[in-house]
Amino acid sequence: MIPIRFSLSASVLAGALALGACGSETPAPAPETAESGDGTLAMADPVAPVIATASLKTADGRDAGTVTATEREGGILIAVSATDIAPGEHGIHVHMTGKCDGPKFETAGGHWNPMGAKHGLSNPQGSHHGDMPNLTIASDGSGKMDYTVKEAALAEMLDADGAALVIHAKADDQMTDPSGDSGDRIACGVFGRG
Repeated sequence: MIPIRFSLSASVLAGALALGACGSETPAPAPETAESGDGTLAMADPVAPVIATASLKTADGRDAGTVTATEREGGILIAVSATDIAPGEHGIHVHMTGKCDGPKFETAGGHWNPMGAKHGLSNPQGSHHGDMPNLTIASDGSGKMDYTVKEAALAEMLDADGAALVIHAKADDQMTDPSGDSGDRIACGVFGRG
């Protein structure tokens, strides 16, 4: 026969373990899902990307397209969709001030250049963070480009005075300081968090 003291202790221990298993912790919430177009459920992105957008305007106030800047691992993806721009090659840059007062858009300041580098993607001494390849505009006035600014973050780009994207009248030669001899500023858009 088992002594009562041992049986009582074993019963108390078993009860305590059972109560501990019923703890007051709430279960982790289920991941969010969204219904896709084909009726299936898809997992929602647990970490939404940081995004900034800009609406491009010409000097006379006409719409000239949109820009989206999305922070990704290793840099910022700049997606440009331009409209109503003269056909040909155009310099395009991220400028350091989020202001686009026409008609010359000089309020956008110089190219975004936090490292104090030289101008141009072809420059052996490096380039501004705001330097981008030329934008090709088709005969219908439209053009698209996706370009990643490497080793950059939106928090840096959208500092206290913001940033803007500027399209220039001519092609950028990718070497000449400070702006690649790309001519007048013909369209501008101020980035805002999306």
